[in-house]
Amino acid sequence: MPAFLSPGSGALECPPAPASAHAWMPSSPCGPECVETPPEAGRLRFAARLAGIGAVAVSFPVAYLVTPRRHRAGLQRRYARALLSCCGIRVRVVDKRGAEVEQQGLLVVAGHIGWTDIIALSAVQPTAFVARADMVDWPVLGDIARRVRVIPIERERLRELPGVVNRIAERLTAGERIGLFPEGTTWCGRAHGRLRPALFQAAIDTETPVQPIRLRYLDRHGEVCTVPGFVGIDTMADSFRRVLRSKGVVAELVLQPLEQPGTDRRDLARRCEQAIRGDAVDRAFADIIGRDEPGSESTELTVQAPEHRHPKLPARV
Repeated sequence: MPAFLSPGSGALECPPAPASAHAWMPSSPCGPECVETPPEAGRLRFAARLAGIGAVAVSFPVAYLVTPRRHRAGLQRRYARALLSCCGIRVRVVDKRGAEVEQQGLLVVAGHIGWTDIIALSAVQPTAFVARADMVDWPVLGDIARRVRVIPIERERLRELPGVVNRIAERLTAGERIGLFPEGTTWCGRAHGRLRPALFQAAIDTETPVQPIRLRYLDRHGEVCTVPGFVGIDTMADSFRRVLRSKGVVAELVLQPLEQPGTDRRDLARRCEQAIRGDAVDRAFADIIGRDEPGSESTELTVQAPEHRHPKLPARV
């Protein structure tokens, strides 16, 4: 599938995407060569962060149980921010929604970079997520996933997709906020994939508005940071260690105006892609978004990015 460059990012060379289980299976060409290894935090800071994560993991279940239901949303936001802080990541929220947004029954969509995305989005507003089925077995995040009632998805099993759409629709109808990453897999943060339209059908079926969020990670110089990228052959341990040893990472979340569902999931995916990536990206990829039929020809596309300290290389498929 095409590797698209984010506006304002440096050029990035991605190897060919690996073969997928079926024609609709999302895949990302990003791998270890896409991820930067910046100056590391010292051992004492690393140990302190690890201890902080342990304290959050142990105290959250107890605090959640003893907190009245009406105050749990605020508790989850505070704990999500505390967990990110323990990971060395600060949060910056830019709200472009305008008028006050009703928090009930909302589909939240964002690009997918790594496991910290779920924590960052939860720091804005508690949200249940559509996530990979094995996430409930992960350390720390697994307990959080179970408590926010993650909707599991196995993208290798195409026949299960209608059931996942139905479960999302049921939760939206019940007034819940459901978050999903329509790219279907993680990308490094400089390159990204298109938004797959299938799961947007739940918003259309329930007439639920969609909240696009532009999520990116920045380094101390304000440039795109790939440290949180959980891609390629990365193990959870590799990614966890890299994040905890990083310095000066900021998770920036731009809350865009709501998109009304309409009647066409491909059009809804295109509008959310525009909100998340920007007008320039939308114009460049207008002829690509929505092609989800197997057997369609692969497209190679290079987007001209502003001058950057890294050498300019083409994105490859």
